[in-house]
Amino acid sequence: MDIALWIAAGLLAAVALGGGISKTFVPKEKLAALPGGGWTADVSAGFLKTLGVLELLAAAGLILPAALDIAPVLVPVTAVCWVLLMVGAMITHGRRGESAFVVLNLIYLALAAFIAWGRFGPESFTG
Repeated sequence: MDIALWIAAGLLAAVALGGGISKTFVPKEKLAALPGGGWTADVSAGFLKTLGVLELLAAAGLILPAALDIAPVLVPVTAVCWVLLMVGAMITHGRRGESAFVVLNLIYLALAAFIAWGRFGPESFTG
């Protein structure tokens, strides 16, 4: 179970890192032209950059606290935050009729929920 949780956290951290880098450093106009990026035209550049930084923090929060054994409780807390982020993403893509992205966000949500459940519960770092 511990290995499965580490794999899930690694996969989700990679997703967060990729999304965070693109939202933080790629111009808004280029993101809007990508598949599933149309929603970026509806938000400010500042909001987009803030979201990108939060995703970068999520990537770090899913791995580093446990790997460095510094406040490892932040791993499941980060996973819960990712669940909330994915609910927002699903609503945004759902309103735009982008069902494939809603399904993708649901998969990310399920991974985050698994991490939160596992790290708050049976495979807690505090036990």
